[in-house]
Amino acid sequence: MKLTRREFIAASAAAATVPSVAAASATAGRIDCQSHLFVPDLLTLMEKRSTDPRVFTRDGTRYIQMGDWLRKVPPLYTDVANKLAVMDASGIAMTALSINDPGPEWFGADGPSVAQLLNDYIAGLARKHPTRFFGLCVLPTQDIRASLTELDRCVKKLGMKGWLLYTNLAGKFPDEPEFRPLFARAVELDIPVLLHPAKPITTDLVKAYEMTSTLGNMFDNTIALTRLLMSGILDEFPKLKLVCPHLGGTLPYIVGRLDHQITVLKRGPQNLKRKPSDYVRSIYLDIVSPLPEAMRFALDFSGPDRLLFSSDHPWVQPKEILDPFLSLKLPAATEQKILSGNARKLFGV
Repeated sequence: MKLTRREFIAASAAAATVPSVAAASATAGRIDCQSHLFVPDLLTLMEKRSTDPRVFTRDGTRYIQMGDWLRKVPPLYTDVANKLAVMDASGIAMTALSINDPGPEWFGADGPSVAQLLNDYIAGLARKHPTRFFGLCVLPTQDIRASLTELDRCVKKLGMKGWLLYTNLAGKFPDEPEFRPLFARAVELDIPVLLHPAKPITTDLVKAYEMTSTLGNMFDNTIALTRLLMSGILDEFPKLKLVCPHLGGTLPYIVGRLDHQITVLKRGPQNLKRKPSDYVRSIYLDIVSPLPEAMRFALDFSGPDRLLFSSDHPWVQPKEILDPFLSLKLPAATEQKILSGNARKLFGV
């Protein structure tokens, strides 16, 4: 049917104001692989504690105290409606939701019950918003038997999609032998393990100039990831799906020194099946860094199949990650993998 001139102009104007189906679909499909909420019941519990980790209120502001490390907890950090609104504003379809530290490992004998409280809360939000959230669980790693039971419950009963493993477990690094059964069970359950910073081991060294969240967290990522690789865990569990946030800390940028140390100088473990850089290329990294040049390096280093979009909300607004990423003007297929495709395969969503 032939359109009149007036009909043609009207149709053209309408088309100009409506995004294409492909563009709308690509935006709506974004998956955020690292986003957090504080659990209200845990904050209440910590308000009743006289030892760390504890919560106190000063001048109307809530703080979490762990030694001399204080963190503000404004109401926004427990606000589910706000998180959904932020997701909508950034075109994020689904979010891998997890708590923020402190995790159950800091609560001694109460760890198993704290883990259940936290996991029930996150899983409950995923049930309430099944098209928007899926949950990552935390474990009471001071009790391996309880952790194995809780991991089974979270995956088989609560439908959680992964395990949030802290870079240090109340001071212990996760490569230590006592934690090996948990990695074995994660492989059996075929779930990803996301290595996330906790209260940094280096807190005393980086607290000047408020560098704990920058250098401290990144050093914890780097040290914990390097220890996991050097310990041979990825040889012992070659099917382990390991995710390191924040572009791998600093490890991708310095791993050449590890390669040289092991293969040329013969320092460090000599029983690894691959070079350290090969292990780093085999894991997943998320792109939480506001610097596009860092994202570009990670893409060149790891390739498009091993990068995941994450925001680290509420500490970081998604726009602060999305804008630098989109400024790279990558091919559409590469963008799609990083913004959603890789996450869908990894988490099975």
